[in-house]
Order: sequence, then C-alpha cells, then structure tokens
Amino acid sequence: MRKSVIVIIVVVLVALYTSMFVVQEGQRGIVLRFGKVLRDRENKPEIFNPGLHFKIPFIETVKTLDARIQTMENQADRFVTMEKKDLIVDSYIKWRISDFSRYYLATGGGDVSQAEVLLKRKFSDRLRSELGRLDVKGIVTDSRNRLMTDVRQALNTGSAGDSEVETTEADNAIASAAARVARETNGAQPAVNPNSMAALGIEVVDVRIKQISLPAEVSDAIFQRMRAEREAVARRHRSQGQEEAEKLRAAADYEVTRTLAEAQRTALITRGEADAETAQLYANAFGADPAFFTFIRSLRAYENSFSGNNDIMVFSSDSDFFRYMKSPDVAIPATPATPATRP
Repeated sequence: MRKSVIVIIVVVLVALYTSMFVVQEGQRGIVLRFGKVLRDRENKPEIFNPGLHFKIPFIETVKTLDARIQTMENQADRFVTMEKKDLIVDSYIKWRISDFSRYYLATGGGDVSQAEVLLKRKFSDRLRSELGRLDVKGIVTDSRNRLMTDVRQALNTGSAGDSEVETTEADNAIASAAARVARETNGAQPAVNPNSMAALGIEVVDVRIKQISLPAEVSDAIFQRMRAEREAVARRHRSQGQEEAEKLRAAADYEVTRTLAEAQRTALITRGEADAETAQLYANAFGADPAFFTFIRSLRAYENSFSGNNDIMVFSSDSDFFRYMKSPDVAIPATPATPATRP
C-alpha cells in the first residue's frame, strides 16, 4: 500500500512537471496540439508571454520564438544605377516577428534560416528596383535616407499597385507561404498583401546601407584617370613654375649685368677723373720747377736701375744718365721765381 502511494505521488509530480513550461524574457511561446497551433475562442493564435504556464502533458508541445529585434547581415552585392553604372552595396536589415502564429506556419515551424532567405531575396529585389531609379549622386547624398525608408515601407506593405516592379521569384515564394498559412487556418487569419513581409508574420524595423563602393575594375579605371589628371595638372604647374623661374632668373641676370656695367662705368669715370686730376697736380707741381722735376726723375731712374744685385748696364762715360753722379758738387739748378699773379 505504501509503495503504491509513493508511485502515485511520483507519477503526479512527473505529470505536474511535464505540464509546466517557462517562457524566457525576450521570447514568446506557441502551444501546438497534435501539430496544430492552439487557438482561443476567437480563433486567434494563443501566444504565451514570458512567465510560467501550463500545458497538457504528452499532448501539447511548446515552440519558443525569439521576440527580439534581429539583425541580418547581407553579403555585398552588385547593383546597377539609372546611369547604367555598377555599384557594390553592403547592407543589413533589422527585423522582428510581428505575428508569431503566421510566422510559425509560413516558415515551416519557425525556421529562422528560411525566413531570412525569403527576407533577403525580397530585400535584394526591392533595393535593386529602387537603386535603378537613382543616379550615383542621388544614392551617395541625402537621397539615401529616403531610399532606405522607401525600401522598408515596400517590404512591410508590399509592392501591389506598383507597375514598375515586376513579380519576382521572391514574391512568388512569399505568396506561396501566405497561401499555405491561409490553408492551415481555414482563412481565419486577417488578409495581408501576399507580396509583403507581413505575409510571413515579419516586420522590417530598419534597413541600412553600410558601404557603397565601385567594382574593382571600375575603381582601377577611375584611379588611373584621376592619377593621369593629377599628373597633367602637376606637369602644368611645374612648367608654369619653370617658366616663372626662367623669367625671374633672366630678370636677375639682367639686373646684375646692368648693375655691374653701371658700376664699371662709374668706376672708369671716377678713375679717369682721378687720373686727370693726378696728372694735373703733377703737371702743376713739376711745371713750377722743371729742373727739380728732372732731378727727381733721375733719382727714380737710379733707384729702379740699381735695385737688383746682378744688374749690368753698359753706358758711355759721358752719358747724360750719370750727370748727377759725376761730381758731388753738381748743384741742382735753381728754380726760377714764379712771378706773382694778381687775382
């Protein structure tokens, strides 16, 4: 009897334990009964918020879905602008689950990878369409914010009524998922645009372009052209600088030559005037006493003639050159008196 009571208590505890489940913060729980989403009396999917809840053991199972905002990094892809120019665009998407029941059914049991594949394909198609309407200048300037807003709204509301956007493979896949949800719920779900992410129970919170770059071949061509343009500008500046240098050098050489010629002319004039004044002084000085001038000239001739140690000169004994050396009594001729002149 006692053992049976213990067994009953253990079974009750196990049943109680298996009937409880906890939904963590940042998550939402969906209870599945025989694989079908559990719904309330209004035929709305029953979503369990974070906390402790109960379920029927072995009959109902719980599927937890992430309710937080998730970030999906997109691989850089090539896009064509209105000018038929290629751009490499690197972007990311922030999204969250808005309808957990629809999301679970549309993605085949809440498969995040399948949801991201559809979201990435839809985003790529829409971004390609929007970039095809703008030129490069409009993409890299203030139009980028408006571009991102348009893409986000198009993802959330769909592209119905937009004649310029063709139906793509991503639209067909999303529409197929929306049809599957309608079949699963017997049309109880509210109608949504099958070309929007709302058909998957997803809300796009934000889309951003991280980087816009040119393809490698285009970048190399642009860099080569820029380098050639800069080299041409540099050559033009260098030639202009050399031209200015030659002008300055020629002007400096001309100024130097002119200054030297002017200085030489002034020096020659000054030297000529000095020589003339010197000759005039000599003429005035020696003209007053010719005999004394002759005597001084003879002394200078003697000094210059006998300055060396091995000088040999042959003169006649009666030469006039030695007239002041023949006799010490030879007197210097008297200087005639110069008559006074009145002013």
